[in-house]
Amino acid sequence: MIPLENLGKRICIIGLSSGGKSTLAQALGKKLQLKVCHLDQLAHIPGTNWQPRDKELLRKDHVQFLRENREWIIEGNYSFLMKERFTDATAVIWLDFNVRGAVIRYLLRVLKSPASRPGNLLGATRQFSWKLVKYIIFTAPKNREKYRKLITETGVTLLHLTSFKSLKKYYGFWELKRRS
Repeated sequence: MIPLENLGKRICIIGLSSGGKSTLAQALGKKLQLKVCHLDQLAHIPGTNWQPRDKELLRKDHVQFLRENREWIIEGNYSFLMKERFTDATAVIWLDFNVRGAVIRYLLRVLKSPASRPGNLLGATRQFSWKLVKYIIFTAPKNREKYRKLITETGVTLLHLTSFKSLKKYYGFWELKRRS
């Protein structure tokens, strides 16, 4: 088990959709008193049902966040932004879980649909997307090699968690509060 203080004060959290990235980011941010950036909120237009923003606007906001904040937690993937983020990071937590489990968690999240869930888009009324289900099943698993390569290239410290059970153990080890 890696002690929380060994991860530093610039932590990236990546992984499958519905893997718990946003919830973990919120819990770590509260515990470490760090600003949290949810990339999905930068990547989509508030008040819409997850309508994407222009990629260059996302890139600009991402760079601005990195420049304006020396200590942070950033959760989300967006691989075209990872190299810069990983280069600046002190650690990456990779929630690399089973695809089937991620789809089930996504469907449960959609059914619960709490507007207050960490990482939710302000004003979004629709939570379900076939596009996201396809992404979880087909695209995300193909990105694993790309993520491994970027992590290796940047030399950032990696905490690679491959099960929800291991994530729960870290919640306990780090004494993080899970949202109810």
